[in-house]
Amino acid sequence: MAAAAASTPQGVTERRGIPAASFVEDVESYLRQARLDVNSGLAFLQERLQQYKIVEMKLLAQQRDLQAKIPDIEKCLDIVASLQVKKALGEALTADFELSEGIYSRAKIEDTDSVCLWLGANIMLEYSCDEANALLKKNLENAKASLEVLVADLQFSRDQQTITQVTIARVFNWDVHQRRSKQATKET
Repeated sequence: MAAAAASTPQGVTERRGIPAASFVEDVESYLRQARLDVNSGLAFLQERLQQYKIVEMKLLAQQRDLQAKIPDIEKCLDIVASLQVKKALGEALTADFELSEGIYSRAKIEDTDSVCLWLGANIMLEYSCDEANALLKKNLENAKASLEVLVADLQFSRDQQTITQVTIARVFNWDVHQRRSKQATKET
């Protein structure tokens, strides 16, 4: 038998609040150390698996939000760059914009030094083109970094789900083996 009844990959105990699942090498020792019978152990593991699935759903929602936000930020950066190019050339920028759903208007923007950016929560601030460009680049970098972290968190969560599912199967199979052994002993 292994010296440790349960071990975690690379010694990780959690990642950003997501607890690491333990791979159970010795089911009997695991149940004895946790002071659980088979049914309680399986119930605990099933509950933990559901918790991992809930975490995964929340992370997927955050990922979708970030994936939608990144193209918007890139679009805003392109618009600010277009304004700066048109200003440098001394040309006016003609833009179509939405007034309300399905109603558009055309505007001619001449020699502008500032833009207004929506910050969220119904807040809009006016920035110089250079400040807006810097802010949008910083926001884009932050969004991409957050997306990378979310992808890593999702992978960690999926790994924990797999480990938990394997542990459930090992506990269940161990229980079946124990019952068959007891039944075979009674019959002989």
